[in-house]
Amino acid sequence: MVDVSDAASLNTQPVQINRRALDAALIAPGAAFQAGMSDGHRHLFSDAVLFVDAEQVAQMQAVIDAVEEVVRRDKSGMPENGLGVFYGYDFHLNGEGAHLIEINTNAGGAFLNALLIDSQRDAGLSGKALADPNLEQTFTAMFRNEWKLARGDAPLQCIAIIDEQPAAQYLYPEFLLAKTCFEQAGIAAHILDPSDLQARDDGLYAGGQKVDLVYNRLTDFSLQAYPHLRSAWEKLQVVLTPNPVHYERYADKRKLAWLTDEYHLQAANVSQTNITALLRGIPQTRLVHAEDAEQWWTERKQWFFKPVNGYGSKGAYRGDKVTRRVFEEIMRSDYVAQRLAMPGERAVSVADAEPQALKYDVRCYVYDGHIQLVAARLYQGQATNFRTPGGGFAVVRVVG
Repeated sequence: MVDVSDAASLNTQPVQINRRALDAALIAPGAAFQAGMSDGHRHLFSDAVLFVDAEQVAQMQAVIDAVEEVVRRDKSGMPENGLGVFYGYDFHLNGEGAHLIEINTNAGGAFLNALLIDSQRDAGLSGKALADPNLEQTFTAMFRNEWKLARGDAPLQCIAIIDEQPAAQYLYPEFLLAKTCFEQAGIAAHILDPSDLQARDDGLYAGGQKVDLVYNRLTDFSLQAYPHLRSAWEKLQVVLTPNPVHYERYADKRKLAWLTDEYHLQAANVSQTNITALLRGIPQTRLVHAEDAEQWWTERKQWFFKPVNGYGSKGAYRGDKVTRRVFEEIMRSDYVAQRLAMPGERAVSVADAEPQALKYDVRCYVYDGHIQLVAARLYQGQATNFRTPGGGFAVVRVVG
């Protein structure tokens, strides 16, 4: 008999979501959403349920709290820059605890995972959902707060959801969910490429409507390629969230090196409790310098190499998989190296085949230090993807 209070035991069992309930939830958003869900999205959601224990959740929250203490020591420029929506704290969970792999300031998937989680609230799954009870209300309140921090009690009337060629993005269906969420709250919403924004003397316009707030999903974090958008933000003509300040404070990979440097944390008067949480919860991270190339090559199997301004696992390499040619490219580029913290595994059955072990990471969607929801991504290979049969976004439940 499986101990339903033991996450590790439950993760070896073929516990699955109510797929019929999810399918019904995927129909509800309407024809546009259905059209946005292509054959390429067949591995967007996993049928598997991932179980975590309360101690792992507490450790993730402790790391998040510690990062917030460090970052909030410098809040210059607030409130115009706001707090930043949908920070993604990505963790690997294994027998040694919870390990923060990176922080993203434009983390995708929150609206999609909200749909998944809400579809399973009455599914009778073991454990407890790691999510606020009304996620759409939570999300709307978050965007309204970003607006209020910059504009006070003025009404928020128009949001632009911005990405390059948004209809071609894999997570385009999420943009449609966000648009619907905003419109149901009485806020006009547009899904646009940055080139669709018209710059006028008083700000940015979508068609004939002035844009109050931009929900930024671009991966040009400094906005150098979009001078009209950056200029409007710098002139306080539009509220931009997340924005370059948020990225610099939280998501630049060099921040991980700072957060795992005990000497600098002590010099910054970070509390010992939070220093302990950071050093325990974030794998040691170091800046890569070419003059140390031979040492890096010798120790490469202990490290994971990540480009400083990378995203979505692009240009990231496990040291034990890297070739000499790629290693030399790393040495010529801006990289950090993070000590390997292996992801956990979840047994998954696909089409009645024998269960196979898929890797997973856990993403905490965070606003103002508060975890709004927790989701997992199941995958095979070196990094997360949505191409693995049985993989994709997965429901997370806490037990014990």
